[in-house]
Parts: sequence; C-alpha cells; structure tokens
Amino acid sequence: MSRFVRASKYRHVFGQPAKKEHGLENVKVTNSAWDTNVIAASGEYLSINWNASGGGAFAILPLPSPFAATGLTPKLPDSLPLARSHTAPVLDTDWSPHNDRVVASGGEDGKVMLWKVEPSVFEGWGADGWVPQDFDPVARIDASPRKVGQVLFHPTAQNVLASASGEHTVKLWDLAAPEDARTVLGGHGDAIQSLAFNPTGTLLATTCRDRKLRLFDPRAGGDAVRIADGHGGIKGARVVWMGDHDRIATTGFSKMSDRQVSVWETGGLGNVKTLVIDQSSGVIMPFWSDNNILFLAGKGDGNIRYYEYESDALYALSEHKSSDPQRGMCFLPRRALSVADCEIARAYKIAQTGVEPIAFIVPRKADSFQADIFPPAPSAEPVLSAPEFFSGKPVKLRLVNLDNGVSFSSAATAPTPAAAPAQPKAEPAPAPTRTYTGPAPEPAPEPVYRQRSVDSFAAPSPAQSFAPPPPMQPSVSQSSLASESRDSALAEENARLSAELRQAREQIRNLELQVESVRANARRAAQALMEG
Repeated sequence: MSRFVRASKYRHVFGQPAKKEHGLENVKVTNSAWDTNVIAASGEYLSINWNASGGGAFAILPLPSPFAATGLTPKLPDSLPLARSHTAPVLDTDWSPHNDRVVASGGEDGKVMLWKVEPSVFEGWGADGWVPQDFDPVARIDASPRKVGQVLFHPTAQNVLASASGEHTVKLWDLAAPEDARTVLGGHGDAIQSLAFNPTGTLLATTCRDRKLRLFDPRAGGDAVRIADGHGGIKGARVVWMGDHDRIATTGFSKMSDRQVSVWETGGLGNVKTLVIDQSSGVIMPFWSDNNILFLAGKGDGNIRYYEYESDALYALSEHKSSDPQRGMCFLPRRALSVADCEIARAYKIAQTGVEPIAFIVPRKADSFQADIFPPAPSAEPVLSAPEFFSGKPVKLRLVNLDNGVSFSSAATAPTPAAAPAQPKAEPAPAPTRTYTGPAPEPAPEPVYRQRSVDSFAAPSPAQSFAPPPPMQPSVSQSSLASESRDSALAEENARLSAELRQAREQIRNLELQVESVRANARRAAQALMEG
C-alpha cells in the first residue's frame, strides 16, 4: 500500500451521531416492501411512511437536530398527528424545495396528495389531555389507475411535481391546474425504480427495472433523449445528479450480484467509472452534496460510505460505522445546515424504531465562516413559475450564500444533450437594450391550496385556481431608470468580486493542504529510510 495520501480538505470528515435525547423513538415504520427512502426532510419537518391500519398514512414530525433538543419528548406518543387520506399504503413523500411546510405524497391507491403543515398542530405535544389532530390534504390528484411509486418536486420551478406510476410513465404536473398532466414521459419497459432532476430541472434521469438508464428533456417531448444500458443486475438501481458537473451517479447490481456505483457523462450517457462496493443484498441509496461528496447508504447496512469526486474519479474518504442497520435515510437541504459547527451534511437514519440524526463534520477550530467548505446552496426562492417552465423559458439556478443568507442567480445554465431530438432553431438574440418596466416584483406568494375532492378536478372553476394574480407594474421616470441601472451594475460587480475572493481563499486553502501533504509525505519517507 502506498504511504502517500491525496490532499483533500474533506479527508478527515467524520459522522457524529446525535445523542439519544436529540433523536426520535417509538417510530412505526411502514411494512411495505416498495423500494423508496421511507423518510424525507425539509428545513423544518420530517415525513415518514407510517405503519397504519385502515388505509395508508405517513407521519409529519418536527425536525430533530444533532446539536440541540427540539423541545419535544424524544419518545413519540402512541397516538400522533398523521396524514391519513390515502386508501392504500403510502409509498413515497417529497418536500417542496420552495416551502418547508408543503409536502407531496404518492401511494398504492394511484393518488398524489398535497399537504400543508400548520405549526399549531404540535402545540401541547404529549401533554395531559392532548388530542392529536390528523392532517387533511389541500389537494388531491388522480395520478394513475395504478400505484404511484415516486414523487419528486421540481428544483427551480414553483408548483411543478413529477410522479412515477405503475403505468411505467413519469408525469409532470402543474399544481395550479392539476386536472391533466402537462408532460408524460414514456418508453420505460418495466417499473421505474428512481428519478432525479438536474440542478436547474431542465433534464430528468430515470432508472428502470428493464436495466436501462434514460435521460429526458421534459420540455422537448415524452421520449428519452438518451438511453443506455445500466447495471446488469435486476435488483433495485438508483440515480442521483452530481451537481453541476454534467455527470450522474447510479447504484445497482452486476449480473453476479455485486453492488456497484457508476458515474456517467450526460452528453452521450457513456460510462465514465464503475466501482464494485461489495456483495451485500441491500439496495444502495446515493446522496450528493455540493462539496463534491457522494454518500452511499445501503439498506440493511450499518455503515455510510462517502467518496470525493474529482476529475471523473471517486476517491474513498472514510466510512461512518454503526451496529444498527438502516431501514431508510434522507439528507437535510444544505441551506439548513449548522455552519457554525462545520457541518457539511446531515443524514436522518431510520434504524429499528427510531430516527437518528448524523452530522458529517469537518474538524476545524476556526470560529469564522469556512467559505472553502460551504459553497453556495440552492435557494428556497423559486426561479420560474410552472407556465414559464413548460413554455421553455431559460433557467438560471438561484443560490444562497450560507454565510449571510444572501441569494443570487448563477450565470451558468444547465446544458442540453447534444444529440437531443431536433428542435426549431431559435433566431439569434438581438443586442440587449435595457427597457425599464418598473421595479422587480416581489416573489410570487405560495398559492393557497383549497380543499377539493378527487372528482372536482374534472371541471375546475376559476375560484379554484392556484395561480396568484400578476403583479402590477408602475411607471417610472428616466432618473429612476438610471439609478436602477447603476444599482444593478454595482450588484453585479459586488457579486463578481465576492466570487473572486471565495476562489482566492479556496486556492490558498488548497495550497496549504498541499504543503501539509508534502510535509507529511516527507516525514513518512524519512521514517521509511530510517526503518530500512
């Protein structure tokens, strides 16, 4: 074995499980054998597929922290508020990236439901005489005559939801007008096992039981723009998008039942790298962090492996080990992490009858914000409305600085595969001229979902529309136009200088790591010579 190590600022990352009083106990996890993560997290709440009689249900619980108690008793009461409106087991849940209190669910009854959490539900939790009040859905969608196995919110467009059904299709819904699916993505030969959007939501990748990996442009049509042979085994395969690297990672099994992780380039879906993990039987759940770290958690395993991605290679960093096997797992949105504790990722693990938070920490003693380990995170502000997304409007990723909470737009847009089906060629854009139409409108308010029955979607009334009214645009003078132009130029210059400063700090940190690595290697070499 080589005595020399690769320089990396994440080389010493470790997983710190929470104390017992900071977790949750008495969790009644579903008995369904359907392969999903079982648990999902927003910046405020957890949703867990629940073992409930008389139909299907899932629990919504306040988010526990590994660093502080939530104020609630760790042991859950036997009766607690549940979302019970499904008539068959709930198979998957997903939280809106734009509202930490809105969650979608899909179940074996073929329904997709939307729920909004009111904090008042948890007042008096566990006290004498406390009576739990179940949640009611704010919207119901007849998504499929068969089961709905996965639901996934769009990362940048507000009120856009994807659902994968037993019809072997993925449907995209405009939640403001959910009577019919806006897009149906087909071509799958068997059950869909997982799906993932790229960071801007312009591309969607799926894995399928027919062992194919597919790439879709949801706004270009219902056919896949790329299809490739995935893992050779028939067991569950998962897919996750690797940030803005134009790469996707998949986990699955070989024909000899070896567990594998593969990296694919999105231009032609060519395989870049495949690693054999082991020969266990549990499905591996992959999770990506914008620190260029890929976390791998196998169902039935007690450990979590994590790898650093660099130059189309995966370098093993370390492994969090535990004696309790995990039934399911999810990761917290990066914008909700504890940067003061140098926490770069946080997992919520379901083990036996409890939920255990696990913080992944870079061991540093500095008190100031560590910009080199906290790249900007996806913002909670939506970039587009649903009609704008489906009409093909360009998408720019909205990011937030984890140091001061300031959000800004990324200049880069996600690429479209080169060999996608031919589209009408757009005329060259004319030279930009700035035409002022008034101050920028406030972000569109979250739509007020109204309780409706399943049948009411067949003939919606104007009063049931979810779309907010368009903002009014007042007129302004030329002096206001010049002032706004100067402010915009200053803001752009400030963003550019901030980016250069972050890059310089990262370069300095990388040089320090390289010097540290060289010194360590020199010491090892000297010791080897003395021992020799």
